[in-house]
Amino acid sequence: MLFSPAAVWPVVMLFASNFFMTFAWYGHLKHKSSAIFLAIVVSWGIAFFEYCLAVPANRIGSAVYTTAQLKTMQEVITLIVFSGFSIFWLGENLTWNHAIGFALIAIGASFIFRA
Repeated sequence: MLFSPAAVWPVVMLFASNFFMTFAWYGHLKHKSSAIFLAIVVSWGIAFFEYCLAVPANRIGSAVYTTAQLKTMQEVITLIVFSGFSIFWLGENLTWNHAIGFALIAIGASFIFRA
């Protein structure tokens, strides 16, 4: 069944885990004056929560999705989360080039889910 908990929860958890990971990887760019060591330690702490969500998401999801599908989902989710993060946290603009590039990646990813 497409909307079973085993199919939906991994997607929800991967969105949440990507939120944490995006902050861990890029959040410090808004605070470039802080020491790099502090950025590393804080990022590592944030990444812990990403792992607490990503690992069970993949474990639960493996009952419904192949590992290639899980990885592809994660990559597309990463682009979605990163796009919002870039706009709302870093104050960057996304251009048509970004939109077209991300759309092409999503189109390519859709082939992983074809039977």
